Amino acid sequence: MNNLYFRNIIRFILLILLQVLVFDNVQIRGYINPYIYVLFILLIPFETPPWLLLISAFLLGFGVDLFSDTMGMHTAASVFMAFCRPGILRMVFSSKDYEIGISPGINDLGIEWFLKYALILVFLHHLVFFYLEVFSFYEFFYTFARVILSTLSTVLFIIIGQYLFYRKK
Repeated sequence: MNNLYFRNIIRFILLILLQVLVFDNVQIRGYINPYIYVLFILLIPFETPPWLLLISAFLLGFGVDLFSDTMGMHTAASVFMAFCRPGILRMVFSSKDYEIGISPGINDLGIEWFLKYALILVFLHHLVFFYLEVFSFYEFFYTFARVILSTLSTVLFIIIGQYLFYRKK
């Protein structure tokens, strides 16, 4: 159990550093901005209490906001994503799949399940983040295109990371 806490703390710190030092500098034609730090929220164990999930998401978003100078936009989007996560899990997750001790990753639940789960939650995160960023519906379709393209790039990087750094059991 302590190993699980230690792994999550290390993942928390590494994802913030990776986001701030590498992925904040990746911007393709103004449309694609991958936000890899959301992987932390996606991989939090199923048994995590909702209050701890929300606090973790707040601290994660706040950590990225501190270094990105985005004035709470990452925090708001991360907390919204964490708030929606239990409902999305009930929607995507059948009761036969759930066992104590499995994590919501590709290794335990497969690529098809993880793709549905990640696409929905990352889309919700990006929707909140990008519309808070422009704070207007003036260029609705331009912003929506940014949401879609950034969601796809983020999920692609997350899946590549899952296959690179997580081994089969």
